[in-house]
Amino acid sequence: MIRRHETHGCTVAVELTGHQCIANVEVDGNPIIHPGDRVRVHGDPVRLAFGECQTLRRTATIERATLIERLWTRLTGHLGMTELYEVSFSPGSVR
Repeated sequence: MIRRHETHGCTVAVELTGHQCIANVEVDGNPIIHPGDRVRVHGDPVRLAFGECQTLRRTATIERATLIERLWTRLTGHLGMTELYEVSFSPGSVR
């Protein structure tokens, strides 16, 4: 029932252009991130002007979820997905 913490290096890629606004984090060693785990990237906030992209090296801490938290996250995730389904028994398209 105790949370475990792991510290890893990571690469952060951030892009702010007219086509994309993205931020990607790749943790060194590709550890498996399970449902309920939290990943915190340490360091100063990244600030970009429009049209810029940056790749930075940072440190990340993975906080592992307990068994109960992992099960709860899976359950609520599956239940949350059902809200996205739309079922209709009437003829014609949905408007």
